[in-house]
Amino acid sequence: MKFPLVSIITVNYNQAASTLALIESLTKITYPNIELLVVDNDSNIENATRINHIFPSVRIIKSPINYGFAAGNNLGIMQAKGKYILLLNNDVVVTPNFLEPLIKLCESNPRIGGVSPKILFYNDPQRIQYAGFTPIHPITMRNSAIGYRETDRGQYDYECTTGFCHGAAMMVPIEVIKIVGMMSYVYFLYYEEADWCERIKKAGYQLWYSGYSKVYHKESLSTGNQSQLKVYYLNRNRIIYLRRNSKGLYLFLAFVYQIMIAIPKNILLYLVKGKFSKLSAYLRAIGWNIHNLNNPEIFENPYL
Repeated sequence: MKFPLVSIITVNYNQAASTLALIESLTKITYPNIELLVVDNDSNIENATRINHIFPSVRIIKSPINYGFAAGNNLGIMQAKGKYILLLNNDVVVTPNFLEPLIKLCESNPRIGGVSPKILFYNDPQRIQYAGFTPIHPITMRNSAIGYRETDRGQYDYECTTGFCHGAAMMVPIEVIKIVGMMSYVYFLYYEEADWCERIKKAGYQLWYSGYSKVYHKESLSTGNQSQLKVYYLNRNRIIYLRRNSKGLYLFLAFVYQIMIAIPKNILLYLVKGKFSKLSAYLRAIGWNIHNLNNPEIFENPYL
């Protein structure tokens, strides 16, 4: 088997303990040719220094500002040297032999533009979070994770094309990034990898899932479970994704769906449940898109 260089990139923002756990798991992998880049998104000095003190050989890239998940990963990509770029959330813990199946798959098929492993819940390691994604519906902007919360009995131990890779663990050949570009800065948090996957597919590449590789994901460590921050960016960015990736009749029907069904329903649910702070975050998400209706920067993509 060939062992091309893999550049593993993770973004840290005041989560040194979690990032250190990821690095610790990476020290035990069997794949022999990696470089590890930790992009620190303007964490406090103590947080960043702690990582460097415990793992002095790890390359720390300091970002002067926290400009979001996409920007942090892009900063790492711009300094990576590998044939393959592997983006890992800092709340992921890998298994020792997770990398070989991903490399073997990509090396066997030059049309692969991205691949993700099977992802299991860290706190419930027999339960599946991701075994592929269905396509995003062009009108409702919704999709599903295949195998979500199923007990892992090996039923998804295969390789196949998938609607989308998972941003928590996603490998992309550098040559694909040179053609497609990096992730859009407009998202900041959430939907950036889905948009990236859509651009990869439109460029003629395939997205794959490999059930022969697995990692564990703690999920929502930095944003909290359904925090105001998560509500704001998920809903703001769902509409941004719609605007960037839907055209013609689908774009019109998607806007009708949002205006007539999705937005009124969500507002009513927040009111009925008395979740007024989250309602405020939701309304700000809608307001952002109205305020930036004619902003051309929404449609820009950064390139290497």
